[in-house]
Amino acid sequence: MKKKAVLAYSGGLDTSYCLVNLTREQDFEVHTVIVNTGGFSPEEIIEIEKRAYELGSSHHETIDITQKYFYDCLRYLIFGNVLKNNTYPLSVSAERMFQSIAIAEYAKQVDAEYIVHGSTGAGNDQIRFDTAFAVIAPKAQIITPIRDERLTRQEEVDYLVSQGIQYSWEKAKYSINVGIWGTSVGGVETLTSHQTLPEEAYPTQLSQTEPTTVEIGFTKGIPTSLNGIEMNPIDLIQELNKIGGSYAIGRDTHVGDTILGIKGRVGFEAPAATMIIKAHHLLEKHTLTRWQLLHKDSLANWYGTLLHEAQYLDPVMRDIEAFLESSQNHVTGKVILTLHPYRFDLIGIESPYDMMQSKVATYGEDMDAWDGRDARGFIKIFGNQLKIYHSFEN
Repeated sequence: MKKKAVLAYSGGLDTSYCLVNLTREQDFEVHTVIVNTGGFSPEEIIEIEKRAYELGSSHHETIDITQKYFYDCLRYLIFGNVLKNNTYPLSVSAERMFQSIAIAEYAKQVDAEYIVHGSTGAGNDQIRFDTAFAVIAPKAQIITPIRDERLTRQEEVDYLVSQGIQYSWEKAKYSINVGIWGTSVGGVETLTSHQTLPEEAYPTQLSQTEPTTVEIGFTKGIPTSLNGIEMNPIDLIQELNKIGGSYAIGRDTHVGDTILGIKGRVGFEAPAATMIIKAHHLLEKHTLTRWQLLHKDSLANWYGTLLHEAQYLDPVMRDIEAFLESSQNHVTGKVILTLHPYRFDLIGIESPYDMMQSKVATYGEDMDAWDGRDARGFIKIFGNQLKIYHSFEN
């Protein structure tokens, strides 16, 4: 019997090499699997499946986990206002982790002896794949031809040509990874520390220049309406990506530490993620207590870091999620934004839980819950510890 392997397949050069080599040279029965988290169009899904069968796949499976991805991951990134290094909404990091988990679960379901992925030995994705596979499908052996054989891109192309595979494998000038939570853009500029990506590198180009107003509605922290129209969060994100993308909003360059301990730099465009996170954060400023905001910042930073570092399956993540979800009970209301080319302004919020509209007091103006004598006494006691400490200085 042939050895059964599940291949994390994208249709690109690396995974095509894996598929052809394993089926033709090593007598594997290869099941190709692509996991859609919202970044593939229906046409792309059809084309990827067609190519998989042409290259020798015994069975091809498309697993759509877009809804699961939102409810098990993206909503917590929103609850935590997660921007790694105050910049990056973890577009690819989160997506790869969930794709890895889905592939591992499928491999376990079909009793695959082997799981294959096309990562090199230089990036973060190999760690996310290997970790998920080892935890969820521990009986399966992991095969990584590109990493283990240290193949160059040209060596892969030459091999496929020798096998009669005549697809065009010309390397694009910019590496684009499209995802629902953001699109990464890599090029020669991002390999430097001083150059920026040119305008034409971004897949979505500026097409709107006149300012427009957008209203995002939240229900317990989840985006549920756009311009007054109730929407599924996934549809809302995709629509915001179109609207914000037309203004070239959400572009930036992220510089961070890879899991391997080296510095990495990548450009990205994430219009929906950027607008939703900033709008959500503003709504929280009005509806949460100071201590909720303080502790959320700390825990959310850890949540984003651990997700990036392939630790999603650690139980501490469920603990942090429980805190984040609990904090959202009053994060309901709408946020108004004005969009301009390359930027947006947060105009304000409306919420039944807006603590700024409390009748107890208005900052710097008046108060009903205390008088001047109460204020004087509070300040006197409030400064006691400082007075005691500084009394020893002389």
